[in-house]
Amino acid sequence: MRSSPALLTLAIVGRPNVGKSTLFNRLAGKKIAIVADTPGVTRDRASTDVEIGGIRYRLIDTAGFEHGPVESLQARMIAQTEKAIAAADVLLFVIDSREGVTPGDEIVASTLRRKSKPVIIAANKSEARASLPGAAEAYRLGFGDPVALSAEHGLGMAELFDALLPYTEGMAQQQRDDEAREEEPAEGEEAKRPLRLAIVGRPNVGKSSLLNRLVGEERALVSPMAGTTRDAVAARWEWDGREILLHDTAGLRRRARIEEPLEKLSVGSTLEALRFADCVIMTIDAMQPFEKQDLTIADLISREGRAIVFVVNKWDLVDDRQRLLADLREKLERLLPQVAGAQMLMLSAITGQGMERLMPAVMEADKIWNSRVTTSELNRFLKDALSRHPPPAVHGRNIKIRYMTQAKARPPSFVLFGNQLTALPESYMRYLGNALRKHFGLNGTPLRFSVRTSKNPFAD
Repeated sequence: MRSSPALLTLAIVGRPNVGKSTLFNRLAGKKIAIVADTPGVTRDRASTDVEIGGIRYRLIDTAGFEHGPVESLQARMIAQTEKAIAAADVLLFVIDSREGVTPGDEIVASTLRRKSKPVIIAANKSEARASLPGAAEAYRLGFGDPVALSAEHGLGMAELFDALLPYTEGMAQQQRDDEAREEEPAEGEEAKRPLRLAIVGRPNVGKSSLLNRLVGEERALVSPMAGTTRDAVAARWEWDGREILLHDTAGLRRRARIEEPLEKLSVGSTLEALRFADCVIMTIDAMQPFEKQDLTIADLISREGRAIVFVVNKWDLVDDRQRLLADLREKLERLLPQVAGAQMLMLSAITGQGMERLMPAVMEADKIWNSRVTTSELNRFLKDALSRHPPPAVHGRNIKIRYMTQAKARPPSFVLFGNQLTALPESYMRYLGNALRKHFGLNGTPLRFSVRTSKNPFAD
């Protein structure tokens, strides 16, 4: 697989609640990181690729420097930030100009001085004149001229871009050269875009452990405390020559149990990641399988039209595995007919048991999700399906399905042509869907149907 074009990696660092995530979202041009007026909202590394002034950057948002005991969540957040710093070409050190330089800023500055990396200091929240003296204090940290800006209001962005220019020399030409190489097809290689893969489920079912096991490092924080993950954490990696853009997400609770504004933001971030995905790993706790919320989330994935693979995590904790396996397979087919035939894997993200089957299952689900069936094959199938089970009559009039075609893939979507089709009962559409799955091997993927009647062939 050809390597991606060169990117200048820019990590945004600082103590908690100085506006790092707001600045990250401002530079990204969209809301990616969750922002709230609460210290410590960001816990994992969030990243995205952006273009600023003709140069492409990889932006990394980080947790605030907040020290705690060695095994504490705060210490592990710091470890995530340290990894972001190690990966960065340039560090953007953010302080709050309204507060001036604080002891916390001094600690961050001391840490950055030991890294031997270029540092740009940004005095955020400088929209008011009263905050300018605080911005001036940043000179004494020893990182050169501070850039006074307001991430919330978009002020000072031009000055920030100017401060970045010295670090982009040669990068523009390198990126143009990389793009030229990307446009040249490699001999015998089919161009493939990254597979966008999301990991979803209820809180504390092991989603972050699963992401870490897949990418081979602690990319997302893991804790017994439900709700540790707040942002949708993205990680790029490669599996069997295919680039993967993997998203870990915050756990989805029942709406009635979502009380805090911060958790509502986390749910919104998860739903956005779900809509972004091609395929979704639906993670279930083996000790509490197929609870009502599991079914709700799986139905949401189906309604969004995403490929799905079910993962029953914590399988190492199960005693009577044969009995539970039979029970889970029966429930999957009975309770989720909209994704009939979906693969369900039993594994342990902590021990690695069964993990070798996961990515092949994801690739197979993605292949089915992208399936296309020719019109001639579909209509041979339709003729046989109609002969075995004709549509029912409505008000004494027969419903006639004349032919069908596939409108698109991702997910497979079909159009039926005939008369009285709006009167087709849901049970008959289920019959056709199940027959399609069985005949063409469309197991586990959502199917879409629309109808065109003889009176108005362009109306659903």
